[in-house]
Amino acid sequence: MTPKPARDTAERSRLSQAAVIERALALGDAEGLEALTIRRLAQELGVTPMALYWHFRGKEELLAGLAERIWSEIDTDVDLAAGWADQLRGLLKSLVGVLRAHPCASQLLVAGEKESESALKATEVTLAVLRSGGFDQPQASEVARSTLWTGLMLVMSEPGFDPGLGDAERAEKIRSARAHLAVLPPDQYPCLVAGATTRTVAAPEFHFRFGIDLFIAGVQAVAGQPPAGAAAGG
Repeated sequence: MTPKPARDTAERSRLSQAAVIERALALGDAEGLEALTIRRLAQELGVTPMALYWHFRGKEELLAGLAERIWSEIDTDVDLAAGWADQLRGLLKSLVGVLRAHPCASQLLVAGEKESESALKATEVTLAVLRSGGFDQPQASEVARSTLWTGLMLVMSEPGFDPGLGDAERAEKIRSARAHLAVLPPDQYPCLVAGATTRTVAAPEFHFRFGIDLFIAGVQAVAGQPPAGAAAGG
């Protein structure tokens, strides 16, 4: 029988940090971050928990690694030939695409550490795009923050969104919400009853396209305007 310290050393040598992150992200996407523990992840990888502690001192560090992985998937290569609004749209669309691809990503970015290298790069690029559009530094910072939260809001507000639910459970949640609206008194809530289906099973592509268009149009509308509360005439 191989002594435990020797086994841990052998497992560490064959297990890269990238492999740990890859499996942790798959587990988080499939079952939610609550299911992601060092012990469970070790079982998934077929190693002892100590082999994972070599890479991450605990779940907090593991989640920070997952958040860095999510940030790194966002495409920050903006089209330099496009206008600033289209560049911002491209960044937001990439963010939404990454969040949609990883059900656990929204929770990670809401609660996780945002000072990773990839997060800093995404923020820097976004700020540069906004500064090129005429926003001063405080305005650009606020719009950049709103861009992130708009992406999160769009993904988390998609009908049926719940990273802790499987497909069947998510479908049942949507069906239940639709049934609840459909049986409301039509004389009191005619619009809600008529829109019971569209409010619960809106086409995802329309949901995201409309939300992104709405946000970009709003940012364009305030571009070049003085900050609220600025004294008239300077």
